[in-house]
Amino acid sequence: MLDAYCWPQSGTAGDAIDLMVSGDTSRCTVLVVRVGAAEEPVLGPRSLGVPDQPVPDDVAVSGCGWEPTITIEIDEAWRPGFHLVQLEADDGDTAEAFFVVRRHASSPSAAVLVLSTSTWAAYNDWGGPNFYTGGHHSSQLRPLPSGFLAKPDPERYRVARFGQLAPDEIDWYFNHYSYWSAAAGWANWERLFVNWAETNGLELDYATSLDLATDTELLDPYQVYLSVGHDEYWSAAMRDNVEGWVDRGGTAVFLSGNTAFWQVRFEAGGARVVGYKNDYLDDPVVGTEAERFVSTMWSDPLCRRPENEMTGVSFSRGGYAHMRGAPMGSGGYTVWRPENPIFEGMKLRAGDQLGAEPVVVGYECDGCELQLRDGRPVATGTGGTPAGFEVLATAPAHLWATDEAAPGLPDSYIGELNWVAERLGGGDTPENRERFAYGHAVLGTFSRGRGRVFTTGCTDWAYGLQDPAVSRVTANMVNHVGPPLVPTRRQTEDSAP
Repeated sequence: MLDAYCWPQSGTAGDAIDLMVSGDTSRCTVLVVRVGAAEEPVLGPRSLGVPDQPVPDDVAVSGCGWEPTITIEIDEAWRPGFHLVQLEADDGDTAEAFFVVRRHASSPSAAVLVLSTSTWAAYNDWGGPNFYTGGHHSSQLRPLPSGFLAKPDPERYRVARFGQLAPDEIDWYFNHYSYWSAAAGWANWERLFVNWAETNGLELDYATSLDLATDTELLDPYQVYLSVGHDEYWSAAMRDNVEGWVDRGGTAVFLSGNTAFWQVRFEAGGARVVGYKNDYLDDPVVGTEAERFVSTMWSDPLCRRPENEMTGVSFSRGGYAHMRGAPMGSGGYTVWRPENPIFEGMKLRAGDQLGAEPVVVGYECDGCELQLRDGRPVATGTGGTPAGFEVLATAPAHLWATDEAAPGLPDSYIGELNWVAERLGGGDTPENRERFAYGHAVLGTFSRGRGRVFTTGCTDWAYGLQDPAVSRVTANMVNHVGPPLVPTRRQTEDSAP
């Protein structure tokens, strides 16, 4: 057995990153690789001894407490990006860890990608429970499960495709990789987006959820903020910093779904993520002056801050798509307003499909309450969705009731449909479930303050980036700020799904 983690999770040139390693082997080889459109080795391979360090019983709360095995100093020549630490023991066992190299604020790129590390923490069950198996605290001072940082063929082994695999292949995957690796981690979505960005000439800077929470000036140098994939768990400070920056003129692009559905808090200097979810009454802040920071749904009345105020959409009005217990749909979006500038350079008509073949509308989706006007859906502007939110495309989605849960979830699972009906509808009744059962993934945009927000309303948008139409829409969102950040000459003017 071989395991490792890094702390801190990010730094700039000259900063030191400690690598903690433990195992039952004597030695291992360490290689640090910057992962982008290509893998770029930056350090090693290097051989080092492997100590056997104990795992505390409360590791999920307090972390491993391991001593550093080596310290990695970030070289000024290293480019900003996600850096994968690859370890291989003499007996063939392997492990991964990661850290992010940030660019110095004095010379930023135009766009910053903030990795969803608080969500990775929420799904981390290494050595103890995660937020889905009874845990309320997740220390980031421990390894991530297998499959979070590196996995084979993400397109094949993703939630929206598992239904197409033979049972023995599904068994093979989950015998080698964590059950939760299909729901969280770099290897699922952000890895694919970075490949697209670098291939298309978009230069990115990088940060983590903790960076976003603790650095009030993090976003100031940038024109575009990017959230990609499954960005589910947000602290109040994360929201404060994104919303304030958009109000001052920034452009937020949410290429993600289930975004900011749950509020969390950072503790222990940022090393621990706290989230009570459905057990919100056990959260110590309930009944205090800090009750608005209760770690439950952002749209819960106790929080008084629905996430669609920031994104325009909410999982409470969306749900699951293209998977068990959810509408299969076409796999893509039905376009309703092809005249919007994000569809520039494409020959689309209202009713055309976008992203169906690669299945961009899969897994978890965000939407808003809709009504028809002149035959096309519009947002009602209720529940926190801004009055000026423009619905550009939609697809069917469905919140699970408790009895519709996917195999593998614990018996304690409460369906989001039941929970939304209880907290937003006023009671878990058949009538209230009916109100929220028929959701939609919604692709849309709105102005906020002096800035702009775009959302794709789905986790799996990154799986469509090799499709010319999906690529063009993504480039148009990013290029909204002015001079093109992504050259669109590579896109065909005849692009259509």
